[in-house]
Amino acid sequence: MTPDLLLGGLAPTTLAIALALVFGASVVRGLTGFGLAIILVPLLGLIVDPAEAVVISILLQLLAGPIGLKRILADGERSTAIPIAIAAIAATPFGVWLLSITAPDVARLAIALIALAAFGLMLVPAREGAIPGRRETVTIGVAAGLLTGFASMPGPPVVPFYLRRKLTPDVARASMLMVFFATAIAGSIASFALGVANLHLLWLSVLFYPALYIGTRLGELAFGTVSEPVWRTLVGIILGIAGIAAVARLWS
Repeated sequence: MTPDLLLGGLAPTTLAIALALVFGASVVRGLTGFGLAIILVPLLGLIVDPAEAVVISILLQLLAGPIGLKRILADGERSTAIPIAIAAIAATPFGVWLLSITAPDVARLAIALIALAAFGLMLVPAREGAIPGRRETVTIGVAAGLLTGFASMPGPPVVPFYLRRKLTPDVARASMLMVFFATAIAGSIASFALGVANLHLLWLSVLFYPALYIGTRLGELAFGTVSEPVWRTLVGIILGIAGIAAVARLWS
């Protein structure tokens, strides 16, 4: 294997930047339960084609799914996470198809706006922890699936769904990660089936895995040390920074 193929076709400096992005986004994911795609896709999309950034993020979500899975399954709110996941799995292929027919510049703009919208949803006042009805749950799942396929971002509908219900951080975090693992499985299958993913992008995802694993584990360690108010504040700050940075980088 030539050095160029070994590095996934990326220059060493570009690969180092990509690894740093994956590491930082993975720390956030381990701490909050989300953020890998919201942070990674807009920024990685400025290094590679936006469609490639989406596929890489989907594959990384798939590789990250088994990390800490036992705790996730134990803590998650299955009564909502499972219906959301089923609806998202059904809708994901349509999002992948939409990505395949969208011009790169339009995709970059849409992805940046999605990241910013996630922060806006967090500003809506929280409500009590009653479990939402089936219609709302399925709607969240469909939206998450479409955004998974198009932008590898199931987070914008899912994160406010759980965090605005005043659930404990461990339940909210685990529930989100359950949904994201399911959407990653569906997104990966759909991406390969529709020809959006390929072995080159799979190899890049494998190259990024060490940064993904170490970052996720560090984030998990940090999760157990912060209080609930601090955790919720961090979630809002991360969403805001990710959205604003995505839009700023796009305009620059």
